[in-house]
Amino acid sequence: TMSTEYPPTMPAEYADIEFENNAQRLPLVLCLDTSSSMAGAPIQTLNNALADWTRELHDDVALSYSVEVAVVTFGGRGGVSSWRGPQLLDQHTGVSPFVPAHLFQAPQLTASGVTLMTEALELAMRIVAARKAELRGTGLQYYRPQICLVTDGVPTDATGHLTDSWHRLVPVLADEQAARRFRLYAIGVGGISDMGERVLEALAPKFNARIHGFPFRELLQMMSASAGAEQKGAGDEVFEKIFSQFKTQRRAWES
Repeated sequence: TMSTEYPPTMPAEYADIEFENNAQRLPLVLCLDTSSSMAGAPIQTLNNALADWTRELHDDVALSYSVEVAVVTFGGRGGVSSWRGPQLLDQHTGVSPFVPAHLFQAPQLTASGVTLMTEALELAMRIVAARKAELRGTGLQYYRPQICLVTDGVPTDATGHLTDSWHRLVPVLADEQAARRFRLYAIGVGGISDMGERVLEALAPKFNARIHGFPFRELLQMMSASAGAEQKGAGDEVFEKIFSQFKTQRRAWES
């Protein structure tokens, strides 16, 4: 099991804090483009940011005991993959990819292959639904999950050709979000095209952004801020404010 890899006890400085193990959970899925266009500096930047963010999460006691992190990637030989921390999962085992944030370790991602964005989002939605059912089954409460899609391209099919398959997601995502089943963020990075931006606007009308470069660290910090707001029961305008601050910071990163 994974648990043997981690110290079972809390860091000494938290020894006097009582942790309710039945704290409300907040599932967070990072749905990350690892297709061939991300090769080189972009994927390295992403891996470094994930490692830094993991350390920050571990240091944030409030978040690290309620947030659960799962990673979905699209690219590579498998097309679409899910990860339990650093471990690539076999899609047929039925093992949940969610790891409590205080135990989460970042995977080491590589870039290759095509952009099965539609299938990756469908997998992200399936694992969120499965995790919510699991939590309900054990009597645990949860906050609204967050899915964060990050891509530098446009959706393709398995042969790498452009596809319109993502159209089937638009009404589904609209319904799911109207029912408050999760909140989707769709972020275009690098040199994402106008067409790529239009796809993200259709998938996440309120929470989409096109960011020059690869500011993954700031993006992950924005997801943490949003998780913190979710814990505090913030209204929609707070999430929109956090997101607009993320979008307007870009000049500082580009310099």
